[in-house]
Amino acid sequence: RPVRQFSDVLNVSIDMTVVGLLGVDEKKQCLTVFIWLVLEWYVDGLSWDEKECGFSRISLLRDTFWVPDIHIREFMEEDKSPKTPYVYLYNTGRVFDDKPIRVVSSCKLGIHSFPFDIQNCTLTFGSYLYFSDHLMLTASTTAAEILNESLKVSQTKTEWELVDIQVTPLSKQVGSGVYAYIVYSLILRRRPILYVVNLILPSIFLVSLDLFSFCLPAQAVDRSAFKMTLILGYTVFLLLMNDLLPVTGNDVPILNAYFSLSFGMMVASLLETLFIVHVHFHSCQFSVPPYWLKVLMLQYVAPVVRLPQRKQSNRITVSLPQRGEGPLTSVAVTASIVYPKELRNLHRDPVDPELNPVHAEMKRLSSELTAICGHLDKRFKESKSSQDWKNIATVIDRLTFYLYLLLCIVSFITMIIVWYK
Repeated sequence: RPVRQFSDVLNVSIDMTVVGLLGVDEKKQCLTVFIWLVLEWYVDGLSWDEKECGFSRISLLRDTFWVPDIHIREFMEEDKSPKTPYVYLYNTGRVFDDKPIRVVSSCKLGIHSFPFDIQNCTLTFGSYLYFSDHLMLTASTTAAEILNESLKVSQTKTEWELVDIQVTPLSKQVGSGVYAYIVYSLILRRRPILYVVNLILPSIFLVSLDLFSFCLPAQAVDRSAFKMTLILGYTVFLLLMNDLLPVTGNDVPILNAYFSLSFGMMVASLLETLFIVHVHFHSCQFSVPPYWLKVLMLQYVAPVVRLPQRKQSNRITVSLPQRGEGPLTSVAVTASIVYPKELRNLHRDPVDPELNPVHAEMKRLSSELTAICGHLDKRFKESKSSQDWKNIATVIDRLTFYLYLLLCIVSFITMIIVWYK
């Protein structure tokens, strides 16, 4: 060290300017930045008269002159920047050493709020050999001056932008000595416009289409086909946009969780649509719905989802024969239309030939009417059961729509809150 006595402390001032942000690798957790480093110190007892010598500054080879061993603790790769072989020595004994450095440093990146994330990467400068009682580092410029100069000379406009720089002196006990460090904190913010246009907006559009597909008739097969097409398109969209999403081992972006939730909601809505279509086309084969299910869906859930209950009518219309037609012909025709012939013959009782023809005809008429009433009652019960299932399916469909809408709103608000924080 260029000091008069071995116990003297050599003060080295340090200054740094960020020339360009070359890249941030979330997978490797590293930052690549190009900086310009300036070191200054004084050599005790070395000076000359500018008037006598005719110059105030000379350049010396770095290899033939003592320079402090200042290094960056976060270095991950070898410095591949151009080498500057000279340092400047002034007539006052001040040594000026400036050089460019391509820094590939480790940085703990948190991508939970991607793509609106802000990263804090540090560059810690310190001596590798000397303790703080032998070499003391001090910052020659303030953080505001470094930031202004860095923004002025920056030559790159990448995905990241420099928003702030913080300078912090640090002393750390290592073994029996204390090392002096200067910590530069680079506050980086991602430019999100690329991801908003290519990721967020297309996903919102597809989910909105799936949400408004509930306006299609539930019993239509086209609705399920439309939802299948949307799911296929969303899957292709995620596969194509997979390269734009950052990957780390421990942290998952909330945007990935939103994509998974959206895909799950689309699959759930497709399953619900398939259930509704199945009920509408096969409800006549179902048994009577449970009483608790009817009460729950038609009396409690239906008013909540603003679906008024339809009043069912038990009225049956019977067409009487026109004047001039015989009673037997009219009854036979009606029975043939409403009730199958084989069942009509099965319910007809044999007529006693000894009875009065009028009484015999009335008995046949009574038998036919009994069979018709039995068949109509059976068909009415089946129709009422089928209609109950269809009403329940309609309530479930409306309830699914509101739950889908609620999940979309809650998930989007949650993402905005996380991004805002």
